[in-house]
Amino acid sequence: MTESTVTERLKARIRETGPISIAAFMGEALFHPRDGYYATKNPIGAGEDFITAPVISQMFGELIGLWSAQIWMDMGRPSPFHLVELGPGTGTMMADGLRAARAVDGFAAGASVTLIEASAALKAVQARTLGDSGVALRWADGLEKVKPGPAIIWGNEFLDCLPVRQAVRKDDVWHERLVGFVPDDENTLAYVLGPPLGQDDALVPDRLTDAPDGSLVELRPGDRQLVDALANRFGQSPGVALFIDYGPAQSETGDTLQAIRSHEKVDPLSEPGTADLTARVDFESLASAARDAGLTVSGPVTQGAFLTGLGIEARAAALLRANPGRKADIARQLWRLTDPGQMGDLFKVIAIGAPDMPQLPGFDRPG
Repeated sequence: MTESTVTERLKARIRETGPISIAAFMGEALFHPRDGYYATKNPIGAGEDFITAPVISQMFGELIGLWSAQIWMDMGRPSPFHLVELGPGTGTMMADGLRAARAVDGFAAGASVTLIEASAALKAVQARTLGDSGVALRWADGLEKVKPGPAIIWGNEFLDCLPVRQAVRKDDVWHERLVGFVPDDENTLAYVLGPPLGQDDALVPDRLTDAPDGSLVELRPGDRQLVDALANRFGQSPGVALFIDYGPAQSETGDTLQAIRSHEKVDPLSEPGTADLTARVDFESLASAARDAGLTVSGPVTQGAFLTGLGIEARAAALLRANPGRKADIARQLWRLTDPGQMGDLFKVIAIGAPDMPQLPGFDRPG
């Protein structure tokens, strides 16, 4: 098979400058503006590489929309306000959320919708999906490009795509794990042990600082950059950011970097640029960074507990009454979103808000 342009570029870079961080590898493979995964593929859907919760059921986006409408009312019904989605996929969650939130007078009329998207292909899909939404749409390259003002921000399966670094503990010292070549073979990518982290030791989650030799931890500098952006925004205007993603509630050791191509796990170093790369979110570390920045944190709670607390069972019953012939479909959707053995426990929900935000709906249940 002919190597992808991304593979050729990465190998040339490593030959010239030496092994690179896993974050640099992921950044090139996912986000290169011409050849990266997000620039060349529409990865979402039953026939593509993975399926997200909004695609599974309209109930997911509807509940997020109603949750946001409640937050907006608690913020004093600001108009205009920013409704921002990070990595909005096909635009399905935004479409479902806006449709449901129209039940609250003034919400849709006051919303200035901005989609943060790296993929040109997905931007076109989003424009089609949201063409009849009745709101003006804007696209931006990053959260910092959204003008100041009150904001409600969504990020469903966004954090897991942020590039991570990895470190391995050897002789009581954390060393960065890098991407280089197999010894004596400058054609085959492989993981190699790099130099000590040094000052970057501070990125190791507190719970894992003294993990035994041989342990591997994942460092998430992108999370901290996002927290800094939220702190800057919420220091000026009220707002809340809601994140739904997969990962543990407490920091854990272990290599969680994975590549998915056509619903199958593949070697992350195999043909970079042709598969989606993700890593589990460390919710404990994210929450700690947000609190250190002076922000309020709600959660994490499990997705199942969050959706149940927002009334997904009542919504499923209403859908069933309106569509009696879809009983099996609706039951299966509810099961996939909330069952502990499906997405219910693996996925967590966390909200990061301005310093003075009150208790948020959906976070009063354990989980």
